[in-house]
Amino acid sequence: MSEVSRLREIVARLRAPDGCPWDREQTHSSLRAALIEECYETVEAIEKSDDINLREELGDLLLHVVMHAHMGGERQAFTFEEVVEGICEKLIRRHPHVFGTANADDSGAVLKQWEQIKRQEKGEGASIMDGLPMALPSLMRAQNAQKKAARVGFDWDEAAPVIEKIEEELEEVRVEIAKGDQEALEQEIGDLLFSVVNLSRKLHIDAETALTGATRKFVGRFREVEKQIATTGRKFEEASVEEMNTLWEEAKKIPSPSHV
Repeated sequence: MSEVSRLREIVARLRAPDGCPWDREQTHSSLRAALIEECYETVEAIEKSDDINLREELGDLLLHVVMHAHMGGERQAFTFEEVVEGICEKLIRRHPHVFGTANADDSGAVLKQWEQIKRQEKGEGASIMDGLPMALPSLMRAQNAQKKAARVGFDWDEAAPVIEKIEEELEEVRVEIAKGDQEALEQEIGDLLFSVVNLSRKLHIDAETALTGATRKFVGRFREVEKQIATTGRKFEEASVEEMNTLWEEAKKIPSPSHV
């Protein structure tokens, strides 16, 4: 018996009438939050280069795949075999340069070809923006939307115009601050963030990873300032802004931790 078959049998036993009460109560919807959490934990293991934890987190993700497939089978909606067959066929169909006679000399050509095949599969009237989940984190969704547009030529050739766009959006933010229109200001802030994400993409920087790193750095430095103020026997709120800024500059000299 393969290990995947063993896992499927374990899940079937858990879901059986005399199985685990908690597992039997679960639905696709009830497991949604846990699935997202497991994805983030897997990403964290990757960021830490923690192979032991990564192996465990991949196992947790696989459990979710098997569980959802089993529940699909219970509803006679789809089976585990159909899930596997579907992804195998998709990979072969969307890699004609590997499994067929098409040519794709670099990753850019591969991605462009992937989008073309995907639109053909969706049929007439399909949008280039189809398949852009609303549940994605906002930075990631913005970046993916920009990538999709870029693959069909809707993109600047270099980063300079993107920087100009950021400056333009920043000026519009200043205008709305002066006007005091909160709704318009929210829109302009969104446009500014979207433009910064676009610059990140143009410079081959993952926006989500970059912001995660910046937040980690901020949290680490803030905690260092907290620690230094605590050594004086005072609460954080009792320190002056000038003292906080001085301690912040000192904290910036300390190497940032790999995770916070």
